[in-house]
Amino acid sequence: MSEGERPQRQRVVLAHRRGARMVRTRIEVQEQTQVGDALVRGLVRAQLGLALRLGAVVVFAVAGIVVLNRAAPDLMVFGMRLNWLLLAVLAYPLLYGVGRLYVRLAEQGEKDFVRVVDSEP
Repeated sequence: MSEGERPQRQRVVLAHRRGARMVRTRIEVQEQTQVGDALVRGLVRAQLGLALRLGAVVVFAVAGIVVLNRAAPDLMVFGMRLNWLLLAVLAYPLLYGVGRLYVRLAEQGEKDFVRVVDSEP
């Protein structure tokens, strides 16, 4: 650069408003302020509610098998008693499916939580 040339001016801009909000909300969650604590409690409450609802589905399904066994204890299907067939064929896929559903919905809840934490005011 010669003496007559001046360096080109550069414009310096502060962080965007959205970025400032993201950092502040994350700090509130990390430092466990009242706002951060309320957000985390909301997430835990949502996951507890999900677990209780899906647990109720499993309890009612197993109770249905017990009621069916009481109503028709000697009912045979394919040479087996129906209650054993239901326990062997229905119970495990039901438990697996409810478990997979819980994981998928819990992960969605966590993604929603992150979206709330990262959102603009």
